[in-house]
Amino acid sequence: MASPFDLTGRKALVTGANTGIGQGIALALAQAGATVVAAGRSDLTETLALIAEAGGTAHPLKVDLQEQGIAPRVIAQAEALAGPLDILVNNAGIIRRADALDFSESDWDEVMNVNLKATFFLAQAFAKSAVAAGRGARIVNIASLLSFQGGIRVPSYTASKSGVAGLTKLLANEWAARGVNVNAIAPGYIATNNTAALQADETRNRQILERIPAGRWGRPMSSRPCWSPPPRAARSRTPSTPPCAPTSRRAPRRAPDVRAPAPRPPATPVPPANSRPPPRGHAMSIARYTPIDNVCCVAIFGAWRSRCSTPMSTRFSSPFTTT
Repeated sequence: MASPFDLTGRKALVTGANTGIGQGIALALAQAGATVVAAGRSDLTETLALIAEAGGTAHPLKVDLQEQGIAPRVIAQAEALAGPLDILVNNAGIIRRADALDFSESDWDEVMNVNLKATFFLAQAFAKSAVAAGRGARIVNIASLLSFQGGIRVPSYTASKSGVAGLTKLLANEWAARGVNVNAIAPGYIATNNTAALQADETRNRQILERIPAGRWGRPMSSRPCWSPPPRAARSRTPSTPPCAPTSRRAPRRAPDVRAPAPRPPATPVPPANSRPPPRGHAMSIARYTPIDNVCCVAIFGAWRSRCSTPMSTRFSSPFTTT
């Protein structure tokens, strides 16, 4: 049986691949056989070296996603380097910290431009290319735990990542019938450049670690093996948590009472009369972590399976999900 993580022959674009989660995703995709276009606004030498050391293939692409109208050019340049793209990972993101009462308009605009605006227009340009060519394609957006929790002192970041969560649902509903699968991953507290200030703050670092069952920050890259769910798990609507993912503080479920009657299966959602539900197997799900080490592995699975069924403590599915 072929590995569900085999991406041999696929072409992937990963934004923000110069460091952190993006670097881990780019490396993992390359290790799975994909040709990777590693995009970033700073030096990509380290990412390229890691991929070459792992025996993978990668092309660097220097981009600044703050530029107006840059998204179509990024997709065109990536396809010029690697060929028609199969996978887009919208990972690039920035953060600004200040109390909501003092937050500046310039900081708000900078974060929203990179985290939300660029995510949409890159997805749009990527999907246009795929649909015009009649090929299937996969998009993985990187949301955040703050898409659900809110956080403090990062108003534009929380707003942008909440927008990514909602945008992912909309695009999944619109594009599934066109063969473009859209999913999102919402990492928890990961040790990256964006969280360096929190890690350095003794009080905030202690408060965060107290809320994490594993008692440590997640790592962008991990030596743990990728978790591959069984076929039925790919169609599950219920939350699932593999042993390798230290996630929530949720209490373990009690064993079912064998004397109780079997629960009735949930009713199949009925889409509005004026809508067309996606074909079987196409759906959107958002994975939520607190924290997780195998974000890069999850991105592989979400990138090319018919539906992303990932390690998560909570999954939010499209209302038009089919099983």
